[in-house]
Amino acid sequence: MNRTARITGLGHHVPARTVDNAEIEASLGLEAGWIEARTGIRSRFWAEPGDTLSGLATKAGEMALQNAGIDRKQIGLLVLATSTPDHLLPPSAPLVAHRLGLEKAGGVDLAGACAGFVYAMAFADGFVRLNNKPAIVIAANILSRRINPAERASAVLFADAAGAVVLTPSSNPAHGILGSSFASDGSAYGLIHIPAGGSNRPFAQEIDIAETRMTITNGRDVFAKAVEMMSRCSLEALGAAGLLASDVTRFVPHQANARIFNAVGKSLGMADERIVKTIAGYGNSSAATIPLSLSVAHSANPFRPGEKLLLTAAGAGLTGGALVVGI
Repeated sequence: MNRTARITGLGHHVPARTVDNAEIEASLGLEAGWIEARTGIRSRFWAEPGDTLSGLATKAGEMALQNAGIDRKQIGLLVLATSTPDHLLPPSAPLVAHRLGLEKAGGVDLAGACAGFVYAMAFADGFVRLNNKPAIVIAANILSRRINPAERASAVLFADAAGAVVLTPSSNPAHGILGSSFASDGSAYGLIHIPAGGSNRPFAQEIDIAETRMTITNGRDVFAKAVEMMSRCSLEALGAAGLLASDVTRFVPHQANARIFNAVGKSLGMADERIVKTIAGYGNSSAATIPLSLSVAHSANPFRPGEKLLLTAAGAGLTGGALVVGI
């Protein structure tokens, strides 16, 4: 089987409401400039009351499909990476596929937290290679409805956004995923979590509302473990592709925190001008940050044939991974 999966379409979408740091700093009693100095974030987008996860995902998918110029009847699979589906049941992907007019596509949600997009890309890449059909990967989150506004560690970081990528079959071995690496560390399972709402502590029990919102128990541990996991997976993915960091034209890390991806870039010896950074204006939308960054970067400076991209992420679980992708 000589097929590969080429990126032919990119898209992104954010809600209309912009939330500047000053609004959050005032609510938390922080001095002006505190958030940007520690995270690199200046503003982010938060959903309005009528916004839905499936709505954000559909708009990002629409942009990617138009960008790809593909017959939607050809799409065989939609993978939706999200930690904030519209409902616990059913999954949101079939609804998004329906709204996009994907009449012959399967649809499935994938819950991989901040690393969800790299896992979804690997899943979709395999589908395209095996079935010789295009696929669309969408990552979307409405995290503003999951943060605890009184907890500084999470309230300053998280945002709402969606990003999408269309993959189509190619016979060029330089296209698609050239190398990958994945990792998990369940010993750090509780570092980033929402205590209630799952089957372990269902909503039917008497629970405090704060337990239904995200909490980060130890930011220093998250930083250290995320940097280590993203750096290690990146080196392993490069090794699997037979490439060096110097061969990468653009490094597209998860926009968790500027200090995290700058530390990863430094550990890899990645020149700063090759690091795609969108955190200042978009914040941290978990799995959506990488496809959003790809779409924003492509809009500003289109990807050229032959480019090699390095994508990496780590998040709650802990779970992470890295992909080397040929354009």
